[in-house]
Amino acid sequence: MTAETSAPVTHRRVLNIALPIVISNATVPILGAVDTGVVGQLGTAAPIGAVGIGAIILSSLYWMFGFLRMGTVGLTSQALGAGNRSEVAAMLTRALLIGAMAGVALITLQLPLFWAAFQVSPASPEVEALGTDYMRIRIWSAPAAIAMYGITGWLIAQERTRAVLVIQVWMNGLNILLDLWFVLGLGWSVSGVALATFLAEWTGLALALWFCRSTFRAPDWRNWVQVFDRIRLRHMVVVNTDILLRSLLLEAVFVSFLFVGAGFGDVTLAANQVLLQFLMITAFALDGFAFAAEALVGQAMGARQQLALRRSAMLTSVWGLICVVGLAIVFALCGNWVIDLMTKSAEVQQVARDYLIYMVLAPPLGLAAWMLDGIFIGATKTRDMRNMMAISFVIYTITAVALVPVYGNHGLWIALLVSFVARGVTMALRYPALERSAI
Repeated sequence: MTAETSAPVTHRRVLNIALPIVISNATVPILGAVDTGVVGQLGTAAPIGAVGIGAIILSSLYWMFGFLRMGTVGLTSQALGAGNRSEVAAMLTRALLIGAMAGVALITLQLPLFWAAFQVSPASPEVEALGTDYMRIRIWSAPAAIAMYGITGWLIAQERTRAVLVIQVWMNGLNILLDLWFVLGLGWSVSGVALATFLAEWTGLALALWFCRSTFRAPDWRNWVQVFDRIRLRHMVVVNTDILLRSLLLEAVFVSFLFVGAGFGDVTLAANQVLLQFLMITAFALDGFAFAAEALVGQAMGARQQLALRRSAMLTSVWGLICVVGLAIVFALCGNWVIDLMTKSAEVQQVARDYLIYMVLAPPLGLAAWMLDGIFIGATKTRDMRNMMAISFVIYTITAVALVPVYGNHGLWIALLVSFVARGVTMALRYPALERSAI
């Protein structure tokens, strides 16, 4: 066992895992702003729309494989906690193989996928043409982008979040520099933005593999008998399938939220979109502590150390609580200013302010759901996650059906917050069984 797996769970250890993730997440919105800003300098609307819709379509396609990060964290951290170094190496190989196969599949199916995406979300002929050009370039880095889910999870499981931060800063920093060069310097327009991302993703993968170099020096990563062990592969498939189903249900909540909100008019829809950015900020901040829970709980589960598991869950949640209380205070004091920064429409500003109270309540009400997600992922109790998400989805639907006709958009926001609470409560009810399984 390594020093990390045998070390006590302390506040410092939690922060060493969490803070690099929080900083890493903070760089993500900057890249999106630069992508939009550089094409905005071209003077027409079509390139902005093309980059926006192309990025959303590709992100949605890649997101389907987001389970690879979560599943890899849980399985790798448990192998690490059990002192099974050969399985830790095999998990890296499996993640890379899945990323490669998934990426090749998307490249092969790109034409029907792009066509289907524009059928669901049609745009003007010019935007669709430019968006297709953008995606045809970026899709060739799909193997790298999806493999990065797995490598990121593998590194987090070993508490190597500083490496994750370096990779993220490198990718986003290079992407921004290439954006400026290709678009503003060389005049390559939308294709330049796509090529910048393509190069950033492949060089990011190369850097990530360099951080894994010590594993590649030993033969375990290419022990094909272990890599393709049927029992372990079957378990990995079950874990990842449960996570995928849970994520689809969670996505259904937010998609339905947007669709129902659209029925209240353009101004309310825009206000809701602005307010959802507060939830994005909350998620980015809490991710660090949820990821710390994934790694530490997983290691404790693998080592069959119930007390370490409990302490990991408690300390990460304490820091999560500190985080959400701070966010709630900031949103209450500065929320109006943030809304004014995000939109210059007086109508949208006023409507968003009417619903700001829900953003103040969202961080503390959602804390249990976010943290227990990390705890259950680390313990690979993904069946419970899936089932509790299904129950929460039903509760959300019933609440929305009951409240939206009476209270309108207020009822919709209440239903969303109720879904957060339902996820937290239902998973909390399953937590004692999770602890018992660590014995």
